[in-house]
Amino acid sequence: MTDQPLLSTLQAVNQSASFNRWAGFKVTHAAAGEAELRMDWRKDDMGQYAGYLHAGMIGAMLDTACGYAAATVSGRVLASHFSVNCLAPAVGRSFVARGRVVKAGRKQVFANAELFAEQDSGELLLVATGNAILVPVETPGLT
Repeated sequence: MTDQPLLSTLQAVNQSASFNRWAGFKVTHAAAGEAELRMDWRKDDMGQYAGYLHAGMIGAMLDTACGYAAATVSGRVLASHFSVNCLAPAVGRSFVARGRVVKAGRKQVFANAELFAEQDSGELLLVATGNAILVPVETPGLT
């Protein structure tokens, strides 16, 4: 079940990031230790040479989903380590990234995420996974 205050907070953070606005990331779910975002496919500027979603965009979605999931339990975070596993060509009308906190400590938060390609039928196909280690940070003047 979505936690509305967490969702509203993540949506505001998401809108403050110019890359996320350009990419069209939309935060659709937030709960303690969880976050989900969606992005519609744009053929003209998101593909690689073979027409699949570019691995950089895959990484960005997975990184953001991990960061947002971590933020639901630890506040502002920055990634200190991140890895991506591309499992299948990322082809779909839109993409859904689901992040989840595995373990949250005071100095590190471990999170993972899955990226799904939404087909025209509505079926979600797993195309990539990612893992992140994030560190909580305090930013003066920001809440």
